[in-house]
Formats: sequence, C-alpha cells, structure tokens
Amino acid sequence: MHHYARRTAGIIAALAVVTALGAGCGKDDSKKSSSPVASTTPATQAGGETHATEAKIAMRDGGDIAVAGGILDKYNQMGGATGVLGMPTGPATDAPDSGMVQEFDGGAIYYSPTHGTQVVWGEIRKAWDEQGGASGKLGYPTSDEYDIAGGKQSDFSGGSITWADNETTVTEK
Repeated sequence: MHHYARRTAGIIAALAVVTALGAGCGKDDSKKSSSPVASTTPATQAGGETHATEAKIAMRDGGDIAVAGGILDKYNQMGGATGVLGMPTGPATDAPDSGMVQEFDGGAIYYSPTHGTQVVWGEIRKAWDEQGGASGKLGYPTSDEYDIAGGKQSDFSGGSITWADNETTVTEK
C-alpha cells in the first residue's frame, strides 16, 4: 500500500507539472498560469520509482514556497493545494529533536525521524498546541487523524487526542 501512495503522489505531482506547463504554452504570453505548482524537481529512488522531491508552490503575491521530501509526499496525499490543507503559509522550519514542520492554510505537516510524517489540524491541533505541541508531553504525532465512533482521533508519542461529539479529550500515556 505504501508504494501505491508514493506512485499516486508522483502521478499527482506530474499532472500538476503538465498542467502548469500546458497553461503557459498559449500564444498570449501575458497570461500567467493559474496552477499553484510553479516547478518540481524529480528524483529516482531504488527500483526506478520517480517522485517529486520538491515542488515550488506559486503564491498569489507572485512569490513561491517550496514543499519538499516527505512533507511533499504527505501534502500530495492530502490533495495538494486544492486539498484540505490548502496553500502553504511559509517554508518548512525546524522542529524539536531534528524534526521539521510546514504550516498550511488548513493545518500543519510534522516530520520526525522517529515517527515519520503526519498531519495535525482542526480541533485536535488546537488541543495539541495547548499541550505544547511537539515540545509538550504528547510529543510528535504518530498517526494522521482517523475516524472513531462519533468523531476523530490522532495518536502522539505521549498519548492521544480525540474529538468526538464536539468535545476534545487529551489522554496522556
């Protein structure tokens, strides 16, 4: 299944590049592409699988923000710029214990060498931030948000947060 997700992310990134290039190939050069992807840098992994290692997302103000590596893979899995996370709000920054975080309009993607790359957003994110985020007792996310009876849950290295029946519950290990 993991390889399927990687192939899907690669296909999505390739389609975005083709769309961006195709939109810029008209006779009227004064029109700019409305595609959020400005460019991608491909890389080939073991087994000959190719996926984008970096995408530069064109911002409305004319600049662009890079989304790269595992954060890019997760961003593409979540639908990229047109998905629930929306546009990046800034570049990836360092997080505790050699981690990384990149903020988006709809949430954040956290990377930890120990726990991988996970999305944190919505009411669960608010509660996690109140607990100190990655630097707090709950630590890094170890899962994306998933469905439970009546709501959602995310797991963290030091516990879990549930949002069910419009109530948020923090449970430490």
